[in-house]
Amino acid sequence: MELKKIQDIISKYLGIDADSITEESSFKDMEVDSLDMVEIVMEIEKEFDIVIEEAQEIQTVGDIIKLIQSK
Repeated sequence: MELKKIQDIISKYLGIDADSITEESSFKDMEVDSLDMVEIVMEIEKEFDIVIEEAQEIQTVGDIIKLIQSK
């Protein structure tokens, strides 16, 4: 469930196919810049009603899923 929502959010901001985004996808490989990352994190916080304080430690989509599941 989390993966699908995250795929949709990232796809919307980066204009890439949501199905190409996996838990192993890294933000560096997807060429996410710092502004995109801030916007993506804010959207994820809103969608899942959480606060992500350690955004700089997020390297992959899987990292975000683990963070969401730990909240």
